[in-house]
Amino acid sequence: MLRGANKQEIFHDDEDCVRFLEIIEKYKRLSEMKVFAWCLMNNHVHLLIKEGNEPISITMKRIGVSFVWFYNWKYSTTGHLFQDRFRSENVETRRYLLTVIRYIHQNPVKAGIVNRADEWRWSSCREYYGKHVHLRGLLDADYIFRLISEDTSIAKDRFKEFNERKSNDQCLDDRVNERKRLSDQEARQEIRQLLGTIEIAQVKSLSKVKRNEVLRQVKLINGLSQRQAARILGFSPNLIFKA
Repeated sequence: MLRGANKQEIFHDDEDCVRFLEIIEKYKRLSEMKVFAWCLMNNHVHLLIKEGNEPISITMKRIGVSFVWFYNWKYSTTGHLFQDRFRSENVETRRYLLTVIRYIHQNPVKAGIVNRADEWRWSSCREYYGKHVHLRGLLDADYIFRLISEDTSIAKDRFKEFNERKSNDQCLDDRVNERKRLSDQEARQEIRQLLGTIEIAQVKSLSKVKRNEVLRQVKLINGLSQRQAARILGFSPNLIFKA
C-alpha cells in the first residue's frame, strides 16, 4: 500500500489514475512481476503483486519515483508525495490470496463511495468480471482463476460470488477511514466550521502564513477533494496543492 503524505490526495483526475496504471504496466514488463489486484483511492493505493526479476522494494521505488515526477511536472509543484516507504505483507496461502483480492476490491464499497465493487472504475474488479478496462494485459487474472477451477467459466462464477460476499476482512492491519465525497454544500459547512469567525470570502485576504495554515487544515477535511476546496475558496488548485 502506498499512501499520500499527510493523507493528501495523490489522484486528482482520471489522467492521474490512468498514468499511474500505465507506470505499473511499464514496470511490470521490465521487472516481469505479476499483478493480481489493484485499487486506486483518492489518497492511497492498494496493490497485490508477485515479485519479478528484482526485489519488490526496487520495483515499488521505480513506480513511486516515476509517478512523483509526472505529478510534480503536471501540477508545477515539488517535494514528497508519498508517505514514507510503502507498506507490505507476504501472502502465503491460496485462501489469503483470495481474501486480499476481495479486501482490495471492496475498499471503495466500505468507504461508501460505491454500492458494488465493480462500480469503481479504478480497481481490477471490472477486468475480473470481463468488463472494459483501461489497460489490457495489466492483470494476471488467469492464474487466480486456475486456483479456483480448471473450468474458466466455473472459476469466474465462483470468484465473483466470493468477491462480493460481505466481509470484515482486514489486511495489513489497515484502518483506512474513507468516507463518501462531500457535496459542495456539505463541504462549505465543514469549511465554515473550521474557519470559525472567519468568512470563506475572507480567506483570500489573510496573510500568506495564516492562509497556508488554514489551507493545510482544510485539506485534512475527510471527503473534501483539493479541487473542490480550490473552487469553494476561490484559489487556484496549484496554490491549494502547495499549501
